Amino acid sequence: MFHLTYEFKLKPTRAQIAIFEDWLEQCRRVYNYALAERKDWIKSRSCRINACSLHSEYIIPADTPRPTYVNQCKSLTKARAKYPELRAVEVHVLQRTLKRLEQAFVAMWERKLGFPRFKKPGRMRSFVFSQLGVNLIGRERIKLPKIGWVKFRQSREIPDSGTVKQAHIVKRASGWYVLLIVQWNVDVPQPIPHGEALGIDVGLISFIATSNGLMLKRPRFFVDAQRKLKLLQKRVTKKRIGSNNWHKAQKKVAKFHEYIANCRRDWHFKLSHQICNDVGMVFVEDLNLVGLSRGILGKHCLDAGFGQFFNILEQVCFKRGVYFQKVNSHKTSQICPSCGFETGKKELSERTHFCSNCSYTADRDIAAAQVVLQRGLAAVGHTVKKLAEGKFIGIPVKQEPSSLKHGECQCTRPTWSCHSLRI
Repeated sequence: MFHLTYEFKLKPTRAQIAIFEDWLEQCRRVYNYALAERKDWIKSRSCRINACSLHSEYIIPADTPRPTYVNQCKSLTKARAKYPELRAVEVHVLQRTLKRLEQAFVAMWERKLGFPRFKKPGRMRSFVFSQLGVNLIGRERIKLPKIGWVKFRQSREIPDSGTVKQAHIVKRASGWYVLLIVQWNVDVPQPIPHGEALGIDVGLISFIATSNGLMLKRPRFFVDAQRKLKLLQKRVTKKRIGSNNWHKAQKKVAKFHEYIANCRRDWHFKLSHQICNDVGMVFVEDLNLVGLSRGILGKHCLDAGFGQFFNILEQVCFKRGVYFQKVNSHKTSQICPSCGFETGKKELSERTHFCSNCSYTADRDIAAAQVVLQRGLAAVGHTVKKLAEGKFIGIPVKQEPSSLKHGECQCTRPTWSCHSLRI
């Protein structure tokens, strides 16, 4: 199966906006009720048998099963028969809300994320139609269950060969959007290593430095906009909470945040397409992005958006048939790309790489990108040849055991990338 997401901006009427708002509120109440049911069950089982809690006591029968997605869907069916406001909402929309809560608990158990939280009014901003009818796309309009035809701005054509499986309705500061999940019953092969290779090192001074010498300065989307954002947030504090002027001021702040995010995302897409020109392989560092965001330069790392850039670059590489892979980022700035000698840890103010072993001199970020390139080529079974003009290219090697030991072959590569160690 192959899936693509098409995003369009909706143009709903006032009546349809009222329906959207009511459905979001009903989804929020279902989410909070299901979360409270699970939380109470967990706390009732965490109480000691021979002692009572001083804070509160949860009395739930011992034979009560753990709340899961299946039994909560059964409870939802009974609740819909009792409450008419739930019957007004499409049943699969509420079921997807319970599924969303289930995924939050799975992420807590498997990915060590935090415990799911209750959602305050206004925090639920999306709902999903998991089942759609036939002929739901018309001329710049879409047919949604229980709502009817809703106009949208069709900025590009949707292929007739695919099937629309889901529709996500999302509320943002700039309006309402629909995300259509289109499915094709085909298997698209992953790109294979081919062509010219490119290593990329990311940083805060230069956003990217490539192994062929390209360096791009980091645009400061959020930092440059802080002055205006501070002014807008100050206007919010001067308004009476809950008033119409307070809501208008808050909406301006939200729109400006969305504008900053859109600028960053657009620049990442344009840069990714520029990187994929005339290359067949792209290698980047596998960074600990969570650790970087919690450091002393966390605000600047979040402003750069390294994680979003890597995700977009991977998508663009897949779309354009370019091989993409992450490599180990350990000591990329401490190893000489020419001889493999470890030069030691450098200070942040030291921007030039100089090897005392082979006298190789280059920019610190470019040298790290060349090390990333060498590690990536070694991972895909290629060896590296250094040209006279300073470029690095990959040459395929046979995937056969070598009888030579490192040092007996004619290559000058470091131990971790010697072709005699490839099996």
